[in-house]
Amino acid sequence: MTKIFGDPSSFVDDSVAGFVDLYSHFVQPVPHGVIRSTATPDGKVAVIAGGGSGHYPAFAGYVGPGLADAAVCGNVFASPSTRWVYDVAKAANRGGGVLLGFGNYAGDILNFGLAAERLRAEGIPAELLVVTDDVASEGQGANGERRGIAGDVVAFKIAGAAAEAGYDFENVVRVSRHVNDVTRSMGIAFAGCTLPGETEPLFTVTPGNMAIGLGIHGEPGISEEPIGTPEEIATLLVEKVLGGKPDDAPDSGRIAVLVNGLGSTKYEELFLLYVPIAKQLRAAGYEIVAPQVGELVTSLDMAGCSLTVTWLDEELEKLWTDPAQCPALSVGATIETTPAPTYVVPEDEVADYSGTPASAQESGQKIAGLIEAVREVLKDAEAELGRIDAIAGDGDHGTGMVNGSVAAAQAARTAADAGAGAASTLSAAGAAWADRAGGTSGVIWGVLLHAFADKLGDEGTPTPEQVSEGATASVEAVMRLAGARVGNKTMLDSQVPFAETLAERIAAGDDLKTAFTTASQAATDAAEATKQLRPQIGRARPLAERSIGHPDAGAVSLALVTRTVAEKL
Repeated sequence: MTKIFGDPSSFVDDSVAGFVDLYSHFVQPVPHGVIRSTATPDGKVAVIAGGGSGHYPAFAGYVGPGLADAAVCGNVFASPSTRWVYDVAKAANRGGGVLLGFGNYAGDILNFGLAAERLRAEGIPAELLVVTDDVASEGQGANGERRGIAGDVVAFKIAGAAAEAGYDFENVVRVSRHVNDVTRSMGIAFAGCTLPGETEPLFTVTPGNMAIGLGIHGEPGISEEPIGTPEEIATLLVEKVLGGKPDDAPDSGRIAVLVNGLGSTKYEELFLLYVPIAKQLRAAGYEIVAPQVGELVTSLDMAGCSLTVTWLDEELEKLWTDPAQCPALSVGATIETTPAPTYVVPEDEVADYSGTPASAQESGQKIAGLIEAVREVLKDAEAELGRIDAIAGDGDHGTGMVNGSVAAAQAARTAADAGAGAASTLSAAGAAWADRAGGTSGVIWGVLLHAFADKLGDEGTPTPEQVSEGATASVEAVMRLAGARVGNKTMLDSQVPFAETLAERIAAGDDLKTAFTTASQAATDAAEATKQLRPQIGRARPLAERSIGHPDAGAVSLALVTRTVAEKL
C-alpha cells in the first residue's frame, strides 16, 4: 500500500513539488502540471501529455526535449479538470498548435475535449490524441472502446519526436494518430493498488492467481488464472497482443516493444520476463527495435506488468529512435538546449457583484448554505461511495465528490459574501467543483450546476418554477456532455426521475420543499434500482458483470445530494 503520503488531499501537489525540484533542468512548475524548463522555438507544435496522477513516470516524467512539452497532473486516477488542461496548454503553446494526448477514459475525453474547444475559440489549433491500445477492453470490433494503458509512451514519444523535428500541426496529428492505430497492449496483475490514505486495495487477486486484462486506474482484471511460468505468462501476453494486430499494420516485420511494470513488480522480474517475450516475438518473425523494459506507466503500488507492441513503418521507426531526454527516458544523442524563461502565473479576474439586489444577495447566502450542507454529507459518505465505485471502477468517486464539494462550498461562500445572487453563487460553485474534482464526475457536476444556475437568475428569490426549470436544464446539459441516457447505469438514472418528479409536483401546486422532498425520494428509489443495470459506458463497462447487483456510485451520490438539499430547504 501507499505508505508515505502526508495529507492525502495534497498528495499530488506534494509529489510534484519534489519532482520539479529534482528535475529542474527538464521541467518547471505551472498550476496543476509542468512545462519544459528548456526553451522551445516559436511556431513549434506543443505536445501535451496528461491524465490522472498515480502513474509515474506517466505523465510528467515524459516532459523534455524530443518528447512532451508539458504534462497536466490530475488527482490520483482522476482526469484533470478542463481548466487545468486549458491553463497548462496555454502555458506550453508556442504558436504552432497544441496536441492534447491522453488515455481513452470518459473523464479525460470530456475535460481534454472541452479544453480543446476553448483553445480553438481563441484561435489556437488544438486536436486530441486519444490512446486506445488495450486489447482486453476492446468491444466487438469497436476501436474507440479500448482503454489507453502503456501505449501512451509510444504515442507520446513519436508525437514529440515529430514536433521536435519540425513537423507542422497537421502532420504531428497525423503521425500521432497513426502510431496509436498500430499499437496494442495487454496487462496482468498479481495484486491491486491502494489509494493514498486508504487501508484496503481497490481490488484483490486470489492468492496464486493473476488478474487478466487489468486497467491502470485500479480497475480489476476481467478474469483470473493461476500464475504461470515466465514462458506461460509471455505466451499469454504475446498471443493476446499479436491477436489484436490491426489489419492495416505495417508489414516491415519491425516492432517497438515495451514490457511495463505497474508499480510493485521488480525490474529483475521484468528483465526475466522479457527473455521469453522477445524469443516468442522473434519466432513469430519480428525484429525488435529499441525495446524498453521498466516502470513506464504504473498504477501506484499495483503488482503486475503489461506488454505493448507497435508495428513500425520507416517513418514511425525513425521517430521512435530519434533523440529524446526527459526525467524518465533518454534516447540517442543529447539535444542541445538553453533555459526557458520562468513561467509567471496570470492573475485571476475578481468578480464584481456590486449592484445585486438585497433579496438576491439573501438567495446567494442560502445557496452557499445548502452547498456547505452537501459538503458535510459527502464527507461522511466518502468511504461508502468509494467502495461502491471500486466494485467495477477505480474507487475514486467518493474522493472526487468530497474534493469537488469542498471547493464548491468555499467558492459559493466567497461569492455570496461578496454579494452574489443565486445564479452567480451556484455558477461559482460549479466552476470550482469541476476545477478541483476533475474526472468524469467533476466536469459533469460543474456543467450540471452551471446549467441549473442559468435558470435561477440574480434578480431576487428564485421561484419554484425556476428551480424546476433548472433541474430540467441540468439533465439536458449532462445528456449533451456525457452522451448517456437513462438505463446506461450512470447518475442520469437518478437525475432524470428527480427532475421529472420535481416538475410534476410543482405543476401540481406543491410548495418547493414538499416537491423537492418527493423528487429526492424518486431519485433515491431510482438509484437503488440501478443495481440491476449493466454499465454501458465509462470505466465500469469492461467489468459489467461485476457491477450487477450493486448500485451506480454516481446515481447514489446524486440522490444523496438531493436528499440533503430537501432536508435543508
